[in-house]
Amino acid sequence: MYPKPKKRLGQNFLTDKNIQKKIVKVCKLKKTDIILEIGPGRGELTQYLLKAAKRVIAVEVDKELCELLTSKFSSSRNFELVNKDILRTNLVNLVGCQGSERIMVIANIPYYISTPIIAHLLDYNESIEIIYLSLQKELAARLTAGPGNKSYGALGCFVQFYTQPKILFSIKRSSFWPRPKVDSCFVELKMLPEPKVAVKNETFFFKLIRLAFNQRRKLLKNSLARLFPQSKISDCLKAIGLKEKIRAEDLSLSDFARVADYLT
Repeated sequence: MYPKPKKRLGQNFLTDKNIQKKIVKVCKLKKTDIILEIGPGRGELTQYLLKAAKRVIAVEVDKELCELLTSKFSSSRNFELVNKDILRTNLVNLVGCQGSERIMVIANIPYYISTPIIAHLLDYNESIEIIYLSLQKELAARLTAGPGNKSYGALGCFVQFYTQPKILFSIKRSSFWPRPKVDSCFVELKMLPEPKVAVKNETFFFKLIRLAFNQRRKLLKNSLARLFPQSKISDCLKAIGLKEKIRAEDLSLSDFARVADYLT
């Protein structure tokens, strides 16, 4: 008897076996892979991962599900279970990769904490090779959108700075139990060997982007007025060859880098 899904933990189990197998296929798993599975739930995807990979480290916050997983995979030597909140977990210490080993992350994460989990994973960009996530369709669009797209924003810039994001396929809401209110997408975040653009100060770079998109329909010189006089921003835009009446949603990551470096 499976435990009932806990609404407070945002649990929606992926029960569609065809989608489970499709995930394993598109991840192109090898016997040398070390997988970090976040939110294994009832272990329905985990069983396929164990057959294909060298190690599967599963992080599950739900104690009741951990008891189920421990019983279910007690004979699997390549299975490791950690009963912990992923946001409070040091991934380097958890996985203990040796030398040049890097991990693959595969996760069906709760919608309400998707963004914090993505940010947490990107903090370990040197230890992670690639990330595969089941995400709310709207969020997947935000991660992959470019300039001029209504979904383009600060989160997408942050993700695209470190990774090459790609939507692999859609997942209907009927593939989950309980059934969520929206459809999902399976997304690949491939870590770049180095950030997409070079900047003098990453902290300031992301602060500037967040501020610019905070009032996305305003002109950039107005959005950034809390940091600098409009005259200085106008001088910056002229110096780097951008229109004075440009908005945040029209700037590429490279454009933001040039603005940030000029103003640093």
